Amino acid sequence: MDLSQRRRLPHQIPLWIDPQKEVYFLTVNCQPKGINHLAKSGIAMPLLDSVFLRNEQSIWFAHLFLIMPDHIHALISFPPSDHGLQETMTLWKRWTARQLGIKWQRDFFEHRLRSEESWRDKADYILANSVRKGLAKELKEWPYVFVPTPIW
Repeated sequence: MDLSQRRRLPHQIPLWIDPQKEVYFLTVNCQPKGINHLAKSGIAMPLLDSVFLRNEQSIWFAHLFLIMPDHIHALISFPPSDHGLQETMTLWKRWTARQLGIKWQRDFFEHRLRSEESWRDKADYILANSVRKGLAKELKEWPYVFVPTPIW
């Protein structure tokens, strides 16, 4: 499929959902895939700083944020704001693209988590990603992860 013809992913939140009470599993990919764009200290550390800063400014609350070579995974909540999930993520992608030279794919994947079990499953999946991909032998070896409070 030609990416220029790909339809945008829907990010509308149903009216019966209170977005401030939800946690979202997010994946944002770089382009082109398969190249190490992000897992370099000169990119990853400022990227993690941007996550920390947005937590401190209550723009979002990142429960977990992991940087892989060509994408990121995160569990994020969005407090009350004039900007919704889509606009908040678009603004962050735009800022990181300009400041760090990251070339992101046009959109991102998001999934609203629906239970505590789902939250734990997604967190385990995210944390194990670097081990699954052979980038680290143990979870705590991977340096490019943000967790507001240590989990190990």
